[in-house]
Amino acid sequence: MRKGVKIGIGVVVTVLLAAALYIFYTFDPEAQPLFPKCPFLLATGFECPGCGSQRAIHSLLHFDIGAALRYNAFMVLALPYIFLGIWLEYFGGKKRFSSIEKFFFGRWSAVVVLIVIFLFWIVRNLV
Repeated sequence: MRKGVKIGIGVVVTVLLAAALYIFYTFDPEAQPLFPKCPFLLATGFECPGCGSQRAIHSLLHFDIGAALRYNAFMVLALPYIFLGIWLEYFGGKKRFSSIEKFFFGRWSAVVVLIVIFLFWIVRNLV
């Protein structure tokens, strides 16, 4: 991919991310009809692994860690892992820290992540 295309994609992604963060900071997903409701929750009455993520993001942006953890602890605790993956992939960390990349994002990482998500899904509906 050409350098100009990469820069253009980076600018578009940055603008979209900034807009999303502004919306989540300004509007409370619990109080606004603007935000979509979980179709799985509406259909079954059970929470999916992503339920509460919008409210958790809103709480995190307002530095209310406790509320964010109550809304969706998995999403909050997974953010460092997600940010590490983004940094390794897009900001040159992959070359400098290949052992970290192999450990956290090796061939078995997807299986481990899916198992953890599935366990969280079960536990959050039992508790």
